[in-house]
Amino acid sequence: MKSHEIDYKIYGDDMQVVAIELDPQETVIAEAGAMNWMDTEIAFEAKMGDGSKTESGLLGKLLNAGKRVLTGESLFLTHFTNRGEGKKEVSFAAPFPGKIIPVNLHDFGGQILCQKDSFLCAAKGTEVSIAFTKKLGTGFFGGEGFILQKLVGDGKAFLHAGGTVIKKELHNEAILIDTGCIVGFTPSLEYSIERVGSLKSMFFGGEGIFLAKIHGTGTLFLQSLPFSRLADRIISSAPRSGGNDKGEGSVLGGLGRMLDGDNF
Repeated sequence: MKSHEIDYKIYGDDMQVVAIELDPQETVIAEAGAMNWMDTEIAFEAKMGDGSKTESGLLGKLLNAGKRVLTGESLFLTHFTNRGEGKKEVSFAAPFPGKIIPVNLHDFGGQILCQKDSFLCAAKGTEVSIAFTKKLGTGFFGGEGFILQKLVGDGKAFLHAGGTVIKKELHNEAILIDTGCIVGFTPSLEYSIERVGSLKSMFFGGEGIFLAKIHGTGTLFLQSLPFSRLADRIISSAPRSGGNDKGEGSVLGGLGRMLDGDNF
């Protein structure tokens, strides 16, 4: 099924929003909860499936939805369709700071693999499924999981990345990466997990025991701030119960909380 031809505009810098412009009867699919605003003529419906092809009854829909559950995503994708006359707009944003990456799947051979949290939205006709890495070790030591999302089609899709986005073109070469820093890559690249460094470096270096190895020829998108890394830092700096606050501004300790009125 040929993907709908959608136009778009990206707003912002570090907390970006993508506004999708739909012609009458055009549809964009998105992760549940990603919508920011939309024109009143836009109709939306949650569906078990991406609408790229007709599933064989309820069982087919459940199987495709079940694949999405394996990646930790919702059972449903939301379909936004322009039911009015003339062009209408609907916009989407991710739940944490970062960049939105527009990808024309036609330019990447009709397919791209991405981390499970990277997919934001895409033109209807894009098939959103899953892909397993080839090596079992990747599943046990991959950190971010060895189940990747696979986007297939000939239209536009939008990925989200934390922090700064780096696009790298590999030409029969290899690179080692923290697993959380991978956003997406073309299927022509091989993805595996490598144990690196000495035992001392593995346990005390702070870079983890295993790194992802991407090698071959193709396109790779990286992010400087994976959400998992951001969440770990927030959790480690959060105030703890019992008054043992160690976050910024905790020099005053209990006195500061008294002045803020927390103890009154």
